Amino acid sequence: MSTRARLESRLNRIWYDGDPVPAWAALGERVYRTLLGLRRWIYALGLRRSVRLPVPVLIVGNLTVGGTGKTPLVAWLATELRRRGWKPGIVTRGYGAAAHDPQRLPPGAEPAEYGDEPVWLAHATDCPVAIGRRRAAAARLLIERDGVDVLVSDDGLQHWSLARDLEVVLIDGQRGFGNGRLLPAGPLREPQERLARVDAVVVNGGQREGAFPMQVRAERVLSLRDLAQARPLSGFAGQRVHAVAGIGNPRRFFDLLRSHGLVVDPHTYPDHHAFDGSELKFDDNLPVFITEKDAGKCAPHADGRIWVVPIDVDLPSEFGDLVHRRLHALKGNA
Repeated sequence: MSTRARLESRLNRIWYDGDPVPAWAALGERVYRTLLGLRRWIYALGLRRSVRLPVPVLIVGNLTVGGTGKTPLVAWLATELRRRGWKPGIVTRGYGAAAHDPQRLPPGAEPAEYGDEPVWLAHATDCPVAIGRRRAAAARLLIERDGVDVLVSDDGLQHWSLARDLEVVLIDGQRGFGNGRLLPAGPLREPQERLARVDAVVVNGGQREGAFPMQVRAERVLSLRDLAQARPLSGFAGQRVHAVAGIGNPRRFFDLLRSHGLVVDPHTYPDHHAFDGSELKFDDNLPVFITEKDAGKCAPHADGRIWVVPIDVDLPSEFGDLVHRRLHALKGNA
């Protein structure tokens, strides 16, 4: 296990499993809280200003570190907005990308160059996607080159340099806010009170008063060697399989497979892990299941045992109505 994987495992036990918070983490939390407050004042006093773009900006983010299902929600929103007549573009930091300057993803973009999540979003939505640490600069590429009329930002709730018109926060229905503490003593990037200032809250796999429920489901699997070859996921019920995941919350992926009756042998790697193929080799001929997010990085190592599990997201129509209505109101006031 790598040093990063050991650290993630240790922090998850502290944040979610009740392990005591060590002194170094408690001290770090106080420092983090002070820096967070200082940053708020810098923007409040106008010492730094948020960039306002000529089209509405919808931020999809979370209060916690780690996987909540945020990227699938971004894909759902972009697809839903296009269905309702908008021309959405997606902007994201592009974590793990080799490219440092703002760039629009070209056709056939590779995860090693542009990051795993941006490549998956481009493939899943067929919408233009741009990456960049300076999200405003990345967003301008989509406005100027693609004529988008709304921008969906994957993450960026705490990226205050980009002005936003709507904020959607996603909560993990299983893990919630963990021990409720700020980084690094807990998983929170901002205090829970931040929820009172967002436009909508979505809960992935759970219920919360005033929040929209989101369900993630999987019905089929695709051969990594030939994505045109599909099988029903239920066809593997009762079989022992390897499940390999380099995502923020691998447990959610493993539980999804188990809910279909698969006997899962889990293999966990850090989020955005760069697969070299060794992670997919086992001393047996059991099927190997991977996530869509990891598929692009695993593609060079494809063989007939490896299956990709595409997911579908279900959300109430009222959520799409709310976003559509508020965007139209912004357009009317422009």
